[in-house]
Formats: sequence, C-alpha cells, structure tokens
Amino acid sequence: MSLEGYIVNFRLGGKRQYPNQVIIEIPNVRSTKEAARFLNRKVVWISPKGVKVRGKILRLHGRKGKLVAYFKKGLPGQALGTKVQII
Repeated sequence: MSLEGYIVNFRLGGKRQYPNQVIIEIPNVRSTKEAARFLNRKVVWISPKGVKVRGKILRLHGRKGKLVAYFKKGLPGQALGTKVQII
C-alpha cells in the first residue's frame, strides 16, 4: 500500500529551521485520530535527478492531521511542495 503526501514546510523552532525534519500533509486526512494511523511508516522523497531519500514519520504536528517526518540527510529547499510516497 503506497499513499502520496505533500511536503508543506520544514519544521521550525525558535530561531532555527530543521532541514532534516519536514511537515507532511496527506490529502483527506483532517484530524489527529486519522493521522495517527501513519505513525512509524516509511517515507520516500524522489529528487528531480532520481535520487531517493528515505525517512520515517515519527510525530504528529498540530491538530489538523499533519505529520512530522525525519530524514537522515537534510532535504533541499526545492523539496517544498513536492510529493512523497508513504509506504
């Protein structure tokens, strides 16, 4: 089973931006209860050159069904607004 989500933004905190943590929005998921089903799932972002960057969904973000995914390497700014595959 593979779903698509969208990278909304990097996770921010204070005066800092975390390039290896992104906020993901999944279409038709609007509550924390629905979003909690996707915790601990793997995420793959494919760059325009075809390089796959793997990560994992580890947290909820807010109360409107968004999720925080962690990647080992930081994602570039061009990743914002692009699709990710949720496995």
